[in-house]
Amino acid sequence: MAWTREQMAARAARELQDGFYVNLGIGIPTLVANYIPENMDIRLQSENGMLGMGPFPFEGEEDPDLINAGKQTITSLPETSFFSSSESFAMIRGGHIDLSILGAMQVAENGDLANWMIPGKMVKGMGGAMDLVAGVKRVVVVMEHEAKGTPKLLKECTLPLTGKRVADMVITDLGVFTLTRHGEPKMVLTELAEGVTLDEITAKTEARFTVALEKEGASHA
Repeated sequence: MAWTREQMAARAARELQDGFYVNLGIGIPTLVANYIPENMDIRLQSENGMLGMGPFPFEGEEDPDLINAGKQTITSLPETSFFSSSESFAMIRGGHIDLSILGAMQVAENGDLANWMIPGKMVKGMGGAMDLVAGVKRVVVVMEHEAKGTPKLLKECTLPLTGKRVADMVITDLGVFTLTRHGEPKMVLTELAEGVTLDEITAKTEARFTVALEKEGASHA
């Protein structure tokens, strides 16, 4: 058993707080918008120049001029603001975005993050990921635990880095890990997906981590 993409997004939504300005990456992170509590005031920011994104449009009601950074059609709200990409990145670089939820290809046990290219593959550009992980107050990674049977939580990233020691939390389809950005690097397994065992997640994780689950305490060297 493992969490579905929707369950991973719902778990990530639990990291939202009232009044947060939040940037959602492409892929699974975009689904987080579907799980924002009704009584919570959240402003979604897109690096292509939009603050206050609405839900995805119904089929036939798409406006091709309204897209997010992943080029998905979205909707606006009465309070939505539009601005240039340079102003958008000024918000990000200036530390005005509270939380970024993004995907990754690899995360190292010390919080290093790789999510922008695979050597030898065609790449259109690095997007806004490097600015996001450097300027946003907190970074939550949502990704599958493995890629075709290969662990994505590693002792060291083998792909080009997006940022060094930038990840605060990793949510995979198997569980949740917290990471320490400052001081001694530390990765801690805090939650297991329903039906997933500690042995299973240990076997599929190259990174070294400690365990702080309810009623459980152990380490993986």
